[in-house]
Amino acid sequence: MSVLRRAAAAEAATWRNLALWVSRRPVERHGGEPFGYLGVVKPILGVFLGLSVVEIPVLDLIVKHVIPWGPARLIMLAISVWGLLWMIGFLGGLTRNPHLVVAEGLRIRMGPGIDITVPWADVASISKRYRSLPSSKAVQHEDGALHIVVGSQTSIDVRLRRPLTFELPRGRSDPVDEVRLYADDSDGLVRSARAHLEAYAE
Repeated sequence: MSVLRRAAAAEAATWRNLALWVSRRPVERHGGEPFGYLGVVKPILGVFLGLSVVEIPVLDLIVKHVIPWGPARLIMLAISVWGLLWMIGFLGGLTRNPHLVVAEGLRIRMGPGIDITVPWADVASISKRYRSLPSSKAVQHEDGALHIVVGSQTSIDVRLRRPLTFELPRGRSDPVDEVRLYADDSDGLVRSARAHLEAYAE
C-alpha cells in the first residue's frame, strides 16, 4: 500500500472511530476477551487534549489582534478544531481496538492500523515480562522478535513454535520467532491465553 493510501486509510479510520466513540457504540469483541493498552500513555494523551482545548481560544485571540484579515480567524479556528477532533478520534481508535483473546488465537492490535492474529497452534508459550525499548515507535524488530510497543515498552512475550510473518501497515514483516506486546492487565491476558492454549492442546 502506498504512503498516500495508508495516510488516507488512517485518516478515514480516525474519523470513523470518532463517530463510533461519540455515539457510544460498544467495542466489538468478536467473541473474545478484550485487553486494553492505554494505561501507560493515557496521562500524556490527556495533557495533549487539554492543551488543544486551551489552544483554541488563545490562538483565536492572538490572530484577532495580530492579523487584520478577517478570514484568518475562521481558517485558524477550523484548523484548531480539526486538530482537537482528530486527537479525540485517535484516542477513540486506541480505545476501540484492544487486544483480543479469541478462539482462533491471540489478536494483537494497535488502533485501527495494526491487527495481527497469532494462532494458538503456533504459540509455544506466553509469559509476562516487562521490557523498555529505546524507541517509542509502535512497530519494532529486534533479535528475531516483533515488538508492538506502547510508551516505549512491552509487557508480554509470545514465543512461537516456528518463524512467522505478519501483515503490518508498511508491508509484511520479516520472519520472527517471538512477538512482544504491551497490555495494561498483563496477568489477565497471560492467564486467559494460557487457558486457551491448554484447551487447544487437549
